[in-house]
Amino acid sequence: MNHRDRLKQLLVERSVRLGDFTLASGARSNYYIDARPTTMSAEGQVLVGHVALALVLDSGLEPTHVGGLTMGADPVAYAIAHRSALDGRPIDGFSVRKKAKEHGTGQRVEGGLTPESRCLMVEDSMTTGKSTLRAVRAVQEHGAAVVGVMTLVDRSDDATGLFAAEGLPLLSVFTGDEILEAARALG
Repeated sequence: MNHRDRLKQLLVERSVRLGDFTLASGARSNYYIDARPTTMSAEGQVLVGHVALALVLDSGLEPTHVGGLTMGADPVAYAIAHRSALDGRPIDGFSVRKKAKEHGTGQRVEGGLTPESRCLMVEDSMTTGKSTLRAVRAVQEHGAAVVGVMTLVDRSDDATGLFAAEGLPLLSVFTGDEILEAARALG
C-alpha cells in the first residue's frame, strides 16, 4: 500500500463519521471529517509529510513557508516542514491565530515570515474555504506573499473558484467524495 492509500485509510478509520451533521458553515452533511485524530497521530504525521510534500513539490509553486489557521492547519504544515527538511528541501512552517495575541508582541502570524516569504496556506479539511481566505488576508497584511492553498480534504462546492478569484490555485490531496466513498466501503 502506498503512502496516499494508507493516509486515506487512516482518515477513514480515525477521522470520518457518518450520520447527520451541521458543519461550521451552517450546511447540513451526511458525513463529518475531523482530520486532527489523523494529522496529530504519529503515523498520520509521517503520511501527511510524504503525501502533501509530494503534492507541493509537483505543484511548481515553490513556497518557502507552509501554514494556516491554527489548529487544523498546524499538524499538516508541520508534517510538511519536517518532511521537507528530511528531504533536503526545507520549507518552514507558520501559524495564523484567529485573533492577534493581547500580550507580548501582539502578533497574529507566528513563524518568522518576511516580505520575501512565499507562503502556501494549508488546511486539514475545507468546506467553504472562507476561514482559509481570512488566514490568507492575515498573511498578506503581515507583509508576506501567498502563492496558493492546499487542503488535505476538499469537501467544498467551489473553493477552487473562491481562490481562483484571488489568483490562488487550490491543491487537494483528497476530495470529500473520495473519502466518503472509502468510508462507505468500509461500512
